[in-house]
Amino acid sequence: MRLRQIALVAADLAAASADIEAVLGVSHPYDDPGVGHYGLRNGVWAVGQTFLEVVSPKQEGTTAGRLLDKRGGDGGYMVILQVRDLAAARATAAAAGARIVDQIDRDGVAATHYHPRDVGGAILSIDWMDPWERWEWGGPGWEANARPGQAIVGAELQAEDPAAMAGRWGEVLGRPVGRSGSVWRIALDGGEIRFVPPADERGEGLRGFDVDLPDPDTARTRAGQRGLIDADGEVVLCGTRVYLKSII
Repeated sequence: MRLRQIALVAADLAAASADIEAVLGVSHPYDDPGVGHYGLRNGVWAVGQTFLEVVSPKQEGTTAGRLLDKRGGDGGYMVILQVRDLAAARATAAAAGARIVDQIDRDGVAATHYHPRDVGGAILSIDWMDPWERWEWGGPGWEANARPGQAIVGAELQAEDPAAMAGRWGEVLGRPVGRSGSVWRIALDGGEIRFVPPADERGEGLRGFDVDLPDPDTARTRAGQRGLIDADGEVVLCGTRVYLKSII
């Protein structure tokens, strides 16, 4: 089970895209026509072999639009995990009582979206691809835009009760939960999901994600030039903290 994609939501897709490309140095986002079914437009960037997506409502009454209103602006939206044993992962989530809000099953591609009220903090998607390296949501030819030495390796959710939310995610995913101080963690292959106390008044949600980069200092400098550093000194893209790490 690995973290393969993080999705954010933005009111202004063009502005969010410009910030992401300038700071992270990614390019050639895929505009997935499939999200039109949900009343959205999007962009998906390859960050090494992982992916960053931004969705934006193009009509009224979307889940993404309601989240923008609820949390007072741009922010985190979805955590997408990839598993090798789809049947086992779905059975574990079903046994935990997680409701499915959408499911895709077609040749070599599967995805199951779970109701955010049943896990807490964000929409959770458990996906499967054949072969393992494939990623349908990155679009055709995404490999040509995947720069080596980049990876999204962590997701951070804030909760009024981090222990309870972590326990629920652990139950749905069938993964053990660990604790260090006020932070609760679920280890993934090559990454983690963290659960932390609230840092603002925006409510529960996907607060940040970790990105390994060959040169995080350059990314931080670019963020500062665009006014994308918060009061705590963290980079913020699309209303979401980006914890830059060195991949050395």
